[in-house]
Amino acid sequence: MIGPDRANPVVVVASNGGSDLVYVPGKDHVVVGRIVDALLAQDYVSGLFVDDELGSFPGTLSTSSINLNGASRTPRPSIVINFRSYSTGCEQPVLCTVEVADTVLQQGQGMHGSFSRADTMNFMAAIGPDFKSGFVTEAPVSNADMGKTIAHVLGLKIPLHGMLMGRVTEEAFPNGASPQVEALLMRSKPALNGLETVLVGQRVGQTTYFDAAGFPGRSVGLEVRKAASR
Repeated sequence: MIGPDRANPVVVVASNGGSDLVYVPGKDHVVVGRIVDALLAQDYVSGLFVDDELGSFPGTLSTSSINLNGASRTPRPSIVINFRSYSTGCEQPVLCTVEVADTVLQQGQGMHGSFSRADTMNFMAAIGPDFKSGFVTEAPVSNADMGKTIAHVLGLKIPLHGMLMGRVTEEAFPNGASPQVEALLMRSKPALNGLETVLVGQRVGQTTYFDAAGFPGRSVGLEVRKAASR
């Protein structure tokens, strides 16, 4: 809690491991701008996302760009801070990534929550008569897809809520075709110090997958690919 009255704080900071969530209860645009300016000066920060309702700030992307503007009853953060990550020098950086984290855990105890590729890349596998044998897909797949895929295999009609529904990974089925994948690239206007938040990902149909985000050079796996900026 930050402010003269802890019962009515000006700013609330919630730890989230490899990222922090900042709430400005008063929705004060000036306060948000001061916080953004302060964070842009910190070397442990790699990317900032600001609630669309609070306006646009150079060096930041909107929270809607990472699908955080939903219809849940819980307050959405005014600012999302992505912490810096780096490789210790192994052959595959995602296997030896170190990230700055807001946690009481000691180094080596493990953490996640950043927008580095080491945190967004996960291994998934399926086996059985409804899936191809020895097939490795090049298309992106997330845990949001798993429930929908299993429900499809079992013939279940499950009511869906919200927009983040995932997709059925039909490419893993016998005779299933690989889907068309579109590269995604978003980048902010640069701040006065030249920093810009960049987001890279992929799309399959209406489903979006985020691969990495942050300030170039400060997030493992953040490679600016050739794609239409937006």
